[in-house]
Amino acid sequence: MKADKIDIVQRRVDLMAKEGVKFVVNANVGTDPSYSLDGIKADTDAIILACGATKPRDLEVPEDGSTFCQGKKVVVIGGGDTGTDCIGTSIRHGCTGIVNLELLSEPPRNKGAEQPWPQWPRVFRVDYGHQEANAKFGKDPRSYEVLTKRFIGDESGALKALEIVRVRWVKDSGGRPRPEEIEGSEEIIEADLVLLAMGFLGPEPTVAKKLGLELDARSNFRADFGRFSTSVEGVFAAGDCRRGQSLVVWAIAEGREAASRVDEYLMREEDGFNGASRGAGGYSTF
Repeated sequence: MKADKIDIVQRRVDLMAKEGVKFVVNANVGTDPSYSLDGIKADTDAIILACGATKPRDLEVPEDGSTFCQGKKVVVIGGGDTGTDCIGTSIRHGCTGIVNLELLSEPPRNKGAEQPWPQWPRVFRVDYGHQEANAKFGKDPRSYEVLTKRFIGDESGALKALEIVRVRWVKDSGGRPRPEEIEGSEEIIEADLVLLAMGFLGPEPTVAKKLGLELDARSNFRADFGRFSTSVEGVFAAGDCRRGQSLVVWAIAEGREAASRVDEYLMREEDGFNGASRGAGGYSTF
C-alpha cells in the first residue's frame, strides 16, 4: 500500500498491458452475471485463482465495541510518515471520517534556499494515505497550523470531540520560531478516536546521565556524523539516538559507519597510538 502509484504500480501495470495482459477492474467474479465462472471457464483455456484468503478467522468470544476504527470519526495528530500510516490503516479499518492535524505550517511546493543539500527538503508531499483519503472522502485530510487544546468526553467519559485552535508561527526574542495562538480561532471537531503520531524527543536520559554524555540542542547524544564519537572517550553513537528520529536506512548506514570508526579506534589503541591496548579489540553495542 506504500508503493508509489505512478512510478511503480502504474508503470508495471502499463508494461504488462503492453505484453497483452487485459485488466478488468470492479469485477465481482462469481457474483456479477457479467463475470460468471461458467462464462470465464468457457472463454479461457486456464484459470489461475489468486484472490487471496480474505475471510477472517472468527474468535468466538463476547464482543465489547466495534473493531479498531470501524464506523468511527478518526483524528490523527502528527503529519509525518507515521501519521500517513495511521491514515491508511484507519481507512482500511472502516473509519467514517479522517482528519490529520499538524502543528507546523504547510510546506512549500518547492525546496527553498534555506534547505541546501544534503538536508532533506521539507516540501509538500502527497503520500499514499493522503491519496486514499482523498479518493474515499473527497479531500486531503491534512489541516496545518493547528494546536489541540483539549479532549472532550461524553457523559460516560468516552471521547466525542477535540477543541483546537489555529496558530501562527512567530520568532521569540532569541530568533527561535514558536506557535502563537490566533484569538477567536477556537473550534470543536468531532472525534471518536485519536491517534497520536507526534514523534519523539530523543533517547531516554538514563544512559546519558550515567555515562555523563553531552547532549545536543534536541537532547540527542552529541556525536559528529562521520566520527560518531561522543564526549566520553571510547563511547560512540549512531542512528536515532544521535541524529534524532529518522529512517531505518539511516540507522543501517550509521551503524556500519560507526562500526568502522570503532574498528579504527580499537586498532589505533592496539598499535599503541593512545598508549593503551584493548586485547582483541572487541566492542559492545546497545
